[in-house]
Amino acid sequence: MPSYKAPLRDTRFLMNEVFDFESHYKTLPNGEEATPDMVEAILSEMAKLCENTVAPLYQSGDEEGCRLENGQVFTPKGYPEAYREFVAGGWQGLSHPVEYGGQGLPMSLGLIKHEMLGTANWSFAMYPGLSLGAMNTIQMHGTDEQKETYLTKLTEGTWAGTMCLTEPQCGTDLGQVKTKAEPREDGSYKITGTKIFISSGDHDLTENIVHIVLARLPDAPAGTKGISLFIVPKYLPGQIGEDNGVSCGALEKKMGIKASATCVMNFDQATGFLIGPPNQGLECMFTFMNSARVGTAIQGVAHAERAYQASLPYAKERRSMRALSGKKDPEQVADALIHHGDVRRMLLKQKAYAEGGRAMAYFTAMYADHMIAGMLENDQKKYDKWDSELGFLTPILKGFLTEKGLEAANEAMQVFGGHGYIKEHGIEQIARDARISTLYEGTTGIQALDLLGRKVLLTSRGKCVRSFSKNLVDFGRQHLKDAKLRPYAWKLLKIAAEWNYLTTRIMLAATKDRDIVSTASYDYLMYSGYAMMAYFWALQAATARDKLENGGNEPAEFYKAKLATAEFYFDRLLPAAKGHADAALKPTRSTMQMSAEHFSFDYE
Repeated sequence: MPSYKAPLRDTRFLMNEVFDFESHYKTLPNGEEATPDMVEAILSEMAKLCENTVAPLYQSGDEEGCRLENGQVFTPKGYPEAYREFVAGGWQGLSHPVEYGGQGLPMSLGLIKHEMLGTANWSFAMYPGLSLGAMNTIQMHGTDEQKETYLTKLTEGTWAGTMCLTEPQCGTDLGQVKTKAEPREDGSYKITGTKIFISSGDHDLTENIVHIVLARLPDAPAGTKGISLFIVPKYLPGQIGEDNGVSCGALEKKMGIKASATCVMNFDQATGFLIGPPNQGLECMFTFMNSARVGTAIQGVAHAERAYQASLPYAKERRSMRALSGKKDPEQVADALIHHGDVRRMLLKQKAYAEGGRAMAYFTAMYADHMIAGMLENDQKKYDKWDSELGFLTPILKGFLTEKGLEAANEAMQVFGGHGYIKEHGIEQIARDARISTLYEGTTGIQALDLLGRKVLLTSRGKCVRSFSKNLVDFGRQHLKDAKLRPYAWKLLKIAAEWNYLTTRIMLAATKDRDIVSTASYDYLMYSGYAMMAYFWALQAATARDKLENGGNEPAEFYKAKLATAEFYFDRLLPAAKGHADAALKPTRSTMQMSAEHFSFDYE
């Protein structure tokens, strides 16, 4: 298994030279402490933790997996010690309020921390990652008493958190939730039901686990309008070790991320506490779900980066045949793989998706900072504005980046050939781990429906696309007279027009045929992802060119590599967007005309 190296040079390039995080932090009420020196210290220390402590557990954790003994889940060897080191460094509370023991720094630093941690070892990163969503939900919707009771422990990392949505009979369609919540005289509730696919549902890393659970009150209306949200701790505060009716019934036997405990959780008249208004649990839960979806989008970046770090050295060392343009390593029996055009295609694809996806994630993190600023300033209008902006970006990042992270992992396996298919080199583990990212927190299809059906058509009538595509138009106009950047400028102007045209065409077609929202949604999401990544690669190219001419913080070869990768993205990857646009506009008939009975004549 190749060792992990934190991509600090690329992180610094994005934070310091592309997006100017230093100026960004000065606009935030919680950005005063995020000075360049503080940010650099955070990046450096997190890199050390990831490289030296967390990454070495990646393959061994997969081989050992978690185990369930007498109702208690145990994580693989080394995980408890690594988690204690993580907690001792104060990493869990990096971006959470000082009044609960956090460091109060901007959320973007927490997301960047999560990217490093997840690339080093996604299974490990899921344990503290799930807690962040629980913390955000309690902070947004909990009472003062609930915040005081739970946030301090969660922030310091001695307690962990989960979200419990899915049940055996329902996944995305939460209107089918059957878990019951019966009120008690003391104001608490008896929670009874079974939840499945609960990441970090039980483990041995913390003394307590706080479950955020969707359930129904006795008089609740049917469907999603009758769901409430509850805090249900494994152990009640002050009663650590005493049974609260919360238990792990089974561990899921999974394809990947085997060191992450995915549990069947049983609630047997467990004591829970209502969080937020009755029958508005789904709205409250979206705080958690959006946090989780942005985190899962980062998994796409993580696996693309992990795959690239694995396949690059292999391509430089492994030898096979001679390059078509002549010998490159004449003193050797054959040329290194990296001299072959198709291998370079696969390496550049991984690099383009990792670095382009990282830029998309960091930009989105800045939106999250502004949203949190609205909350801290008690400015609801500001909060709603940035929440809406973030809501448009989230399904694109989650859907597109996880699909491309999986693609990058598969390309890495191609680079390794047969060696990629066996366990020794660890590539098959990256591919297995990457596969789940397109499924949980909503499949790619669900993200696509959320993007096109809810965010674009229903909520904004295309305004969100017009708003974001203005970035592409502004870049195009600014650089149209620059000979070296003109190709990118022209393409972004064309994409902006095509993106809005595509949106309008689908919107008009949907007035006559509603099925088009479903049949077009996947291609629309993928087109949006390619379009968005094109903008961020153009930004990186413009910055790299400026730094080459005027001086920057990185070596000249770093900036030249950025320009080369941007050119590859626009020439070789972006053309796929056109195919998605064409497919999205095709009539629904080719997808919907065949009757369900005619899909098979032999299988039933």
